Amino acid sequence: MIRPVVRDIFFLGQKSAEATKEDLAAGTDLQDTLQANRDRCVGMAANMIGVKKRIIIVSAGPVNLVMYNPVIIRRDTPYEAEEGCLSLDGTRKTTRYQNIGVEYLDSRWQKHRQKYSGRTAQIIQHETDHLDGILI
Repeated sequence: MIRPVVRDIFFLGQKSAEATKEDLAAGTDLQDTLQANRDRCVGMAANMIGVKKRIIIVSAGPVNLVMYNPVIIRRDTPYEAEEGCLSLDGTRKTTRYQNIGVEYLDSRWQKHRQKYSGRTAQIIQHETDHLDGILI
């Protein structure tokens, strides 16, 4: 289901709770909502669609990757970036890392540990910040 994008800074500034298997539908809603906003969006966090759970979706080339309970476990090579967000007006400067390691669960609730770099790593960092109530 395509959901409206939340722009309430108070709501977005709150930390998200751990996702459970009962939250799998929110991952589907994230896929639908990202697809509907594909022209201006490359990733989303569940709180951006009103669900305060630790779920993100990242457009990684031709694949949309949904991550449940993602945790960045490694980061290196910081750089300055300028980012926009569907939930906010304009762009803002932030520090990101070129290379990251992430642990997460997939929709079958299997654990993964992956390395990401470049644009995909930047998107994951932006979306996991959302889960912690951090807005750029």
